[in-house]
Amino acid sequence: MKIWKLQDAKARFSEVVREARAGTPQHITVRGEDAVVVVSADEYRADNKPKSGTEFVAAFRKVILDDDIVFERIQHPAIPRPVDLPE
Repeated sequence: MKIWKLQDAKARFSEVVREARAGTPQHITVRGEDAVVVVSADEYRADNKPKSGTEFVAAFRKVILDDDIVFERIQHPAIPRPVDLPE
């Protein structure tokens, strides 16, 4: 991984592209903050290919388990709440 200041990346853009095509992502900063990452077209396509349903569900579960996301049911005021009937 190489980190470039924007002005250096502009001045040496051919090198940035050559390194990205060789498989090394090129990080570019603006005012010291991460701005963009330049990657090869092959790497971009591989990372953004459509996922199968199984892969999507597995990734979704991983996010839920890793981030401890809690889903809360919110009752809409215009929809009446179900009534618990005695047995």
